[in-house]
Formats: sequence, C-alpha cells, structure tokens
Amino acid sequence: MIIEGALSVKAVLLARNRKINCIIIDQKKKDKDTGFILARAMDFGVEVKRLEREEVDKMADGKTHGGVLADVENRSYQSIDDCLEGIPFICVLEGVEDPFNLGYALRTLYSAGCTAVLLPSRDWTRSESTILKSSAGASEYMPLILSDDMARDMLLLKKKFDCKIYAAMRKDAKTYFEYTYTSPIILAIGGEMRGLSKEILDIVDHNIYIPYANDFRNALNAASAVAAISFEVVRQRRYGISE
Repeated sequence: MIIEGALSVKAVLLARNRKINCIIIDQKKKDKDTGFILARAMDFGVEVKRLEREEVDKMADGKTHGGVLADVENRSYQSIDDCLEGIPFICVLEGVEDPFNLGYALRTLYSAGCTAVLLPSRDWTRSESTILKSSAGASEYMPLILSDDMARDMLLLKKKFDCKIYAAMRKDAKTYFEYTYTSPIILAIGGEMRGLSKEILDIVDHNIYIPYANDFRNALNAASAVAAISFEVVRQRRYGISE
C-alpha cells in the first residue's frame, strides 16, 4: 500500500502501528519535513529511496503527494484493553462510509482527546490512504478498535469503565449541553444517511441532539456532529461545568 504526503508519512513513522517497507522521496526535495522524515527513518532503520520526481509521480495515485511516499503494510488495530488511559472518552462511529468524512471525524476526535474509537469490522485497506490524508495523520495516532458486534463491545466497555452511553439521536433527546461528561463516556454517532442501528440505540443511556439556530431539517455529517459534541467534552473536563 502506498501512503502519500509528508503529514501521512510522518504519522506512520511516529505512530508505529504498521510495518514500513520503504520511504520514497523526490531526490530534489530538501525542506524541513524531508529532513525530519529522513532523521526518523534513520532512527527506526527504515529504507529511504531518493528518486526522480517522474518516478515518484508514477508510484502515486494522486497528484498532491508533494514528492513524499511510503510503501507500508496494513495497520495493526488496538483491543479494548490496549488503549484506554485516564477518564475514558470512547467514540463509536457506525455507518460513516465516506472516507473523507471519517478522516475528518478522526482528526477532530484525536484533537479532542478521545481515548479510542470503535469502528465496525471491515476491510479498510482501500480507504486507508484517504482516511489518513483527510485526518492529517490523526487516524494513525488514534487508537482504533474494530468490532464485529458493536452493541456487545459497547456493553463490555460500559461495564469495564462504568461509562454512560450517549447517542446522537433526536428522538426523546435533550440538547448535548444539558449533560455532564466529566466521568467516563461512550459517544455513539451514526452516518447522516442511516444513523445508528437499533442494536446500538437499544442500549444507550441518553439521546442527545445539537440544537440548530433555525428550522433546517437535515442532519449534520458525522464529522460536524463529532466536532460540536467532543469539544463540549473538552470544555467540561478542562474548565468545569457552567452554572
């Protein structure tokens, strides 16, 4: 698999979640990012190939790689026990099919201090490069757990960490800023087309929604919903609850 762009290549180098076969860099490229990548590649014993730009272009799928590629193996994923420290903030993303939307959501969750993301088990390899690039590398750092039974694993997490489960769902819901998120939480968000499955909705503790400033009826995409709610979690955990 070819990973494209300096941000993505730096992420796979630093996150150490996959084997890197080699890094390919335009032989004329001599900027700060290139120096950093070369230094880290040397530290980790990763082969670097300096090639003519035309050769680099032939190996890439897109045209925005900036002369930096990495030939990598599939990523390794985390288990429930691997990745949770501090006060758990776990996000469940179901039905988010667009890799750009998923990448944007993962970028937001990582910057908001999410401790793990639960995703449905599937072959993500065709989308990985897009997800990695749209997340600005955050998807590589973010602990990801793949699940073949999301509701079951959510209940395991709830029991293990004494979490409350919140679902972004308008039915019988309160606004998302009416709840307190300073204790362990699981936040479930579905894709804007199908939303969350009945199996997940049946096990949640509270439904929450994002109030609009007008009568617009359409759902926000997953990345936008994630941004609003996850930074309310950040605000409460960092600055306390507003009276």
